[in-house]
This record gives sequence, C-alpha cells and structure tokens, in this order.
Amino acid sequence: MQKILIEKPYKFVPPFTWHWPQRLLTKFGKFKGLLRKNHGVVAHECRNVNRLRASLAAKHGVMLTPNHPRTADPIAMYHLCQETPMSMYSMASWHLFNQTAFTSFMVRLMGAFSVNREGLDRKAVDYAINVLVNAERPLLIFPSGTTSRTNDQLMAFMEGPAFIARTAAKRKAKEGGKVVTHPICIKYFYQGDIEKVAQDVLQKVEKQLTWKPDLTVPLIDRIVKIGDAMLTLKELEHHVRLPHGTPLRERQTHMVNHLLAPLEEEWLGAVAKGGIQTRVKNLRMKIFPEMSRNEVTPEEKLRRWKHLEKTYLAQQIDCYPEKYVTEQRSVDRILETIEKFEEDLFVHCRIHGNLKVVLDVGEAIEVPTKRDRNAESDPLITEIRTSLNSMLLELQKESRIYEGRQGIY
Repeated sequence: MQKILIEKPYKFVPPFTWHWPQRLLTKFGKFKGLLRKNHGVVAHECRNVNRLRASLAAKHGVMLTPNHPRTADPIAMYHLCQETPMSMYSMASWHLFNQTAFTSFMVRLMGAFSVNREGLDRKAVDYAINVLVNAERPLLIFPSGTTSRTNDQLMAFMEGPAFIARTAAKRKAKEGGKVVTHPICIKYFYQGDIEKVAQDVLQKVEKQLTWKPDLTVPLIDRIVKIGDAMLTLKELEHHVRLPHGTPLRERQTHMVNHLLAPLEEEWLGAVAKGGIQTRVKNLRMKIFPEMSRNEVTPEEKLRRWKHLEKTYLAQQIDCYPEKYVTEQRSVDRILETIEKFEEDLFVHCRIHGNLKVVLDVGEAIEVPTKRDRNAESDPLITEIRTSLNSMLLELQKESRIYEGRQGIY
C-alpha cells in the first residue's frame, strides 16, 4: 500500500500566487527534466491548443478535466501550459504536500493547492470556485481523483468537479461571464523495445510468485496467466471461492464487494452503490479522520489500517480491465499491465523510459448553472466523459500493435 494517507490533522495548503515563477519555469521547460528522470517521458505533442486559447481570450472561467492514467499527468500538463502559453492552478492530494520541504515548496510554486480526499474540504472547494470565478488562470482537476494506469479506459468519475464548476458558473453568470470545461485527453505511447522490457519484468514477477520463468510461452499468455494468478492468490487469502471458469469481471466484482460490503455495513450502515472510487472515498472519510487526529487507541488504529488496506486492494483489483491486453495487443497496454504487476507486488515499478505523451484539448463545454435533477448521473460529468472517450478511441488507433508470437488467448 503506497503512502497516500498521512497520519496527522489535515490543514489546507494554498498555492503561491506569484505569476512569474510558474511562467518562467514553464517557459524554459524545467519540468521536462522531472518527466524524463522520474517518469521516462522523453517526447510530447499538444493538439488542438487553439480551443483552449479561444476560451482564455474570451475571459471564461476555465476548468481543465483530463483523464488520469499515470502519476506523470500533472507534470505533463505543463507542456500544454508552455504551448498556450498560460499558468494554472491545480487541486492536488494533501499527501503531495507532506513529502520533503522542497517538494512541497515546488508543488505550491507551480500553482497547486491541497484537498483532503478523506474528508469534506470546504476550503479547497471554495478556493477552486474562486479560481474559476476570477478567471485569472485555468483550474486543473482530475475527475477520477486517482490514477488508473489503464490509459485506454476511463475510471469512474467523481461528481465533485461538476459541483465546483456549476457553483462558479452561477456566480460568474451574475457578472455576465461563463465557466467552461475543456476535457484534456492524455495518452502515452511507448516507443521502446516492449519485448525486452516485458521479459525483464515478467521474470521478476514470476520469481516472486515462486515460478520458474518459461520463455517459450507467448508474451500475452504469460501476462494473462500472471494476472489470473495474482487475483487467485487474493481470492484464497480472503476466502473467496467461485466456480471454475467464472469470467474475470465477475470475479473482480465479487472480490471487490467481498472486501467493501462488510466495511460499508459497519461504517456507513448499508452496502453502497456506485463506482469504486466513490465507495472507497466514502469509507475513508469515515475510517481515517479520527486516526489522523490520533483519537483512537493503538489497537483500534491497527484494525482501521487493515480496513484501509482492503479499500486499497479493491482499487487495485478494479484497475485491471477484462481482456485489456487480448482485445487490442498494443505495446502501450502491455507496458501498462506489466507496470501494474510490478507496482502491486513491489509497491513501485521501474522507470522504462521511451514514452511520448500526447495532450489533446477537447472542445469547450459550457457549464450550466443548474443540474438536471431527473438525470441518473451528473449531465456535466457524463458530457466530459463522453468527450474523453471519443478522443481516446481516436488516439488508440495510433498505438503500435505487438507482433510477437500468438498464444491460446
């Protein structure tokens, strides 16, 4: 479990509002070294930037709502800042402000402010609304709330960004202005030798599973076999038994409900519906705040950590789409999947390099001042998601297809 929950009372951290540092650092591309060193991103391309320029020229309040496949995404967005050019504010998880003093300083310098994902953070919401109303800079929010490492498929979106945008739109309308959101499609293309990289990672993973690596088995078959084994081990650990041959997605759904439903009954009073991210967020909002304030006994803290670990596992399981590497055998999907194997087994995955990021700016979506209460899901979130899906489908066509030996899957 990665260290994303900080055991101390939350305190809102505002960004530094100076204009010149972000503009200067962006202009000279200082973020590119971080992308290369920490994430292996060595090339980029920005598309349809004119759409964003038009919204900025019109003085609209602008919310940027990208998909979130990698931890590199917030830094990669500065390619877009460089080419527009513009500065931006961004809403960022509080754990990013609890690393080194230098990291916290730089995150704030680049326009980020904190949000407490394990609580109701009114200060962060108010700050975000004011950013959109003042229209001084665009506001960056990732609607999924967390990374997926499945670039070609979107996770469930939170509805918080839509609430922020609509509240700002109401205030902006009184001034005769508008708030718009631009979906930003982020897509990474791997340009290196996928066969070599995959063999190195899979051998490491297979040894961790106490298997003897068999290089005669086709690459895709090995990936599918490892994925099945990792899920099976978790099913055994948590005493989950399903009939042989149960489809992967059914196994995943059953496992997630097995992990979350008892927690929801204890902490929320009933089993919840909706996306995994919303279910996990609601649980963490109940389980974690007293821990962060040191208001529970050591025994209770240990029990709650075990509950939090189950929510983390549920998220991990949900990030493995069925047939992800078999329906489209792209080198990008293969890389993402083996990186997830490595991350889930060893907490961190190695930097493989040779990544190119494409940032495609979607058409502006005008934010309404009211929500259609008859709609089952938030109409604004639905429109953002539809736009991102459409752009992703087009970008998928540019992925290299793996031409290695075919197996039985």
